[in-house]
Amino acid sequence: MASVFPPGFLPAPRPVPVTPTEEAWRAMTLVQREAFIIAVNEALSDPVITMSEGRPHKKAKSKAIDMLGLHFRAMGKHIYLAEELSVLYPGISGFTPDIMAVLDVDEPEDDQRMAWVVQDEGKGLDWVLEVLWAGDRKRDLVENVEKCASLGIPEYFVYDQKQQRIVGYRLPVGVPVGGKRYQPILAQAGLYRSNVLGLDLAVVGGSLRFYQGAAELYDTKHLIERLETMIANLQERAESRDRDLEKSNAGLRKTIVKILASRNLICTPNHLELIESCTDPDQLNTWLDRAFEVTSEADVFGKRD
Repeated sequence: MASVFPPGFLPAPRPVPVTPTEEAWRAMTLVQREAFIIAVNEALSDPVITMSEGRPHKKAKSKAIDMLGLHFRAMGKHIYLAEELSVLYPGISGFTPDIMAVLDVDEPEDDQRMAWVVQDEGKGLDWVLEVLWAGDRKRDLVENVEKCASLGIPEYFVYDQKQQRIVGYRLPVGVPVGGKRYQPILAQAGLYRSNVLGLDLAVVGGSLRFYQGAAELYDTKHLIERLETMIANLQERAESRDRDLEKSNAGLRKTIVKILASRNLICTPNHLELIESCTDPDQLNTWLDRAFEVTSEADVFGKRD
């Protein structure tokens, strides 16, 4: 997407308001809080801040949150996932992670949140993923690393699309809040472990993938494709069984007529039509058994115990 600004001109971004302290936030009315959140969202929507990273960036985020949402819903686990939702920690400017996760929080169908306000929610983020395509590399790879660590966010990941790599960080256990610094997450056989999510991240085939053990997580598109393939296979097997059954029935029909003819019991047109229209193999086998022992054609097709 081309810049909306003239060549060589890039105005300063609108400053993002600093979130009030918890005490100050409690003293605000609901109307004042909502007005503050709107001001933060407007500032974070400033074109200078949100210079479009293009379709690759958007598709990678949407696919990631789709995979995670499907997985945790299937597992019956409570987790709040959001894409580009404003996050407000007391005393700092609001920010919008590409994808955020908070454990043990339900995500309602009609989620009305305008922002994740730590003062209201009672807890901060547990996991953050940034997708880096054409954006600010220093922000995602340096500044956000320091900020998220200082806020006590347990894990921070960057999917670097340009270089097709993953960078991950985790807070060490037992470190005081004031001294929180991330430790890098090292790859194991190409997989980067997220203890928070209980999943592994990897770059495979030019895209970000998630794994639970050896099983890859699927997004909606791939899940639909798998289901369509499964349905097609089931239909093919059903059609194959139908063909085999019809082939078997056709053999039974011919055998019944031949046996009766060999015994000089010639089928009438009505009985021939009855045989040809029968698709029940049990009925055909009953007629076949009778064809060996009866003395008249009528006894084959009549009711007998």
